[in-house]
Amino acid sequence: MKHSYLLAIAVAAAAALPSAAGAAVPPPDVPSTIAVTGDEKPFLAAHAEGVQIYACRSGAWALVGPRATLYGTNGQVVATHFGGPTWQATDGSRVVGRRVDGVTVPGAIQWLLLARASSSVGPDGDRLTGTTHIQRINTVGGLPPDAAACVTEGEEVEEPYEADYVFWKASA
Repeated sequence: MKHSYLLAIAVAAAAALPSAAGAAVPPPDVPSTIAVTGDEKPFLAAHAEGVQIYACRSGAWALVGPRATLYGTNGQVVATHFGGPTWQATDGSRVVGRRVDGVTVPGAIQWLLLARASSSVGPDGDRLTGTTHIQRINTVGGLPPDAAACVTEGEEVEEPYEADYVFWKASA
């Protein structure tokens, strides 16, 4: 990716987080509009690299969906992210989110708070089925192209992005 300096910062930050396999994940410092409140705790933090896909529709760019790979602090793939919005762990378990709120950040897609809309067990486990909320933070890139570039109806473009995702579950 073109954002090697920001990637280095993100990797350093991810390295400071506990391993997804064992130690507790600390709650991120986020604006109150996307904070998770209540009796929940973060259980998985992962760094995503991928694209936001936009289509030219009626002279404007419309989000089609994301396509990204999520990496744990050990650098191993822990999940994929695609339309829905859906996250699928390597064990096949899935969680689909619905937007709760967002925070605009300069030069990148919004930070988001999403609530679980549905989840399912995978053939090899249930890592994501207990998810209650997902936060998308530390975003880089992913914004749609300039509206003036939307001239061919149906044309799709892929805009690179990076983000950190924090998955939450009930504390009990």
